[in-house]
Amino acid sequence: MRRRTLSPPPAEGEHHEIALCTCFDPYAVTLGTVATGCSVARHQESTGAYVDDTVITSRVKAKFAADKTVSANAISVETMKGVVQLSGFAKSPEEKSQAELLARSVNGVQDVRNDIIVKSS
Repeated sequence: MRRRTLSPPPAEGEHHEIALCTCFDPYAVTLGTVATGCSVARHQESTGAYVDDTVITSRVKAKFAADKTVSANAISVETMKGVVQLSGFAKSPEEKSQAELLARSVNGVQDVRNDIIVKSS
């Protein structure tokens, strides 16, 4: 079952909220009940923008996982309208810089906010 709820188009300069709900639980279907789970994306201009941001986030994380100098588990990645925000902890200034460089190399990234904190030894 898939339910979409869209608010009216935003006025000039405003944003609207999109709620996308997807639920399929084979156990619930067997029992004749359905549980719902929702993922809400706030301040996105369109479903397409949300999907684009999700793709960018996935590609940045994939680059982190493939790079031996960046800890993909210690650095969080969030994307909003093509702007990637990095947060978490790095072991060195080089790791912090490499994470930003990798994020900037992903197609579709407009800008990178590097809020990674370097742990002092």
